Amino acid sequence: NFYYAFLALPKSKRDAICAVYAFMRHADDLSDDESRARDQRGADLAAWLDAWHRAASGEPTDDPVFIALADARHRFQIPLDLLDLLVRGTAMDLEHPAAANPAAYDTYATFDDLRRYCYHVASVVGLVCIRIFGYTDPRAEKLAEETGIAFQLTNILRDVREDAARGRVYLPAEDMYRFHVRLEELVALRDGSKITTNQRSLLASIARRAEDSYRSGRELLPLISSDARPALWVLIAIYHDLLRRIEARNYDVFTERVTVPVAKRIRILVRGLVQVAINRLLWRR
Repeated sequence: NFYYAFLALPKSKRDAICAVYAFMRHADDLSDDESRARDQRGADLAAWLDAWHRAASGEPTDDPVFIALADARHRFQIPLDLLDLLVRGTAMDLEHPAAANPAAYDTYATFDDLRRYCYHVASVVGLVCIRIFGYTDPRAEKLAEETGIAFQLTNILRDVREDAARGRVYLPAEDMYRFHVRLEELVALRDGSKITTNQRSLLASIARRAEDSYRSGRELLPLISSDARPALWVLIAIYHDLLRRIEARNYDVFTERVTVPVAKRIRILVRGLVQVAINRLLWRR
């Protein structure tokens, strides 16, 4: 989904976003490497972050991701602490209380707990991205945080089955209790069993929260520099379409993975590129 949005960016901003994405991707791969124990993954991540800090401070490095990210950070004034928070977000699962018991499921007690997780793994990404996109109105920062929440809640809905198979249930325990859904039910549903009315209601409650946050994305668009606005529009349009497809399936995310077809993503991208062309014509005038 990010790839299609990247294509609508000017080259300098696209290169910077790709550097950030590569940094995030490698951190995520280290934290998700299930061939290694959680404490080993944590140590790997800490060592890699230390190497990045040394590179960011000016020490020589041959890591292409560090070289590209250092350039992006310099060009777009990305605070180092935001990049650290990106890595912190990928490590949150490793620090979960369930880490001490591999047989336990990672869960979140309340929606506020889940929201804190979403902030670290998605809102911080938005705060980094808008520094590359460009903005002057400080309201953009809060709106970017909320847009990240919308994206992450959409991902959580899409991936309920896959996450349960990996021992992770991100749906808040308080919401499961409110809708009379037991953790064991969600774990069992990963094999494609029929979804119940209570389970649909639980997922619908998360979708409503995501829809609320997508409104922030619409408010954010006019605050972003015009040369990056089409890219953000593409990203929001693709993710929101994914949520609507989940809603259209009546929240059955268990029988098959819900995705936005490539043809639809390309159509959204084309609309974004048309806007890029219009912006360039207007600028030349």
